[in-house]
Amino acid sequence: MKLFIRLDFLIITWVIQSVIMSHFKLKIILIGRDLVKNRLVQQIVKNRFAANYKLTVGVDILTKDVEFQLSEIANLSLWDIGSQKRFELIRSTFYKGAAGIILIFDLTKEETFAEVRNFFTEIIQVNGFRPFLLIGNNIDKLKEVDKTHLREKARGFAENEGGIYIEASPTDIVIVDDAISMLTRRIIDLRR
Repeated sequence: MKLFIRLDFLIITWVIQSVIMSHFKLKIILIGRDLVKNRLVQQIVKNRFAANYKLTVGVDILTKDVEFQLSEIANLSLWDIGSQKRFELIRSTFYKGAAGIILIFDLTKEETFAEVRNFFTEIIQVNGFRPFLLIGNNIDKLKEVDKTHLREKARGFAENEGGIYIEASPTDIVIVDDAISMLTRRIIDLRR
């Protein structure tokens, strides 16, 4: 008798947890110069650091499950879009239906920040405003090159546009994962 009661309890607990656990599917645009973002993308999606670079050809679609609140999971479909000039005409087709944006630039190269601002404008023209995360990558290399003004510009841009701004290194992913969870919460909150 005790076995049946315990089994019933486990089944009821599992059903309740399944009902409580929300599951969302979200399309997120991930864009920035390929050599800047690829190491970080490997960490985000695969939790491993890759020293070699792989250029995005058009678009790579990656997935990541994010627990953005206790027992609430979102399945992110990360559309890693190629930033090369030759994809400029087709990029906008990949933007359609995006729930959010992750923009990645190199803190040591100001021109990469200008590029992600242009990508942001392109995406907004296609989709309207979307919550976004701006990542200043390669913080570990700033000791070599002082770019204080670029960091201030990036932070100001994100604040003025209503986005989230972080600075990261491809080898330390905890801050990026936390920011992606925050971005996911913002997207879900706008949909509720």
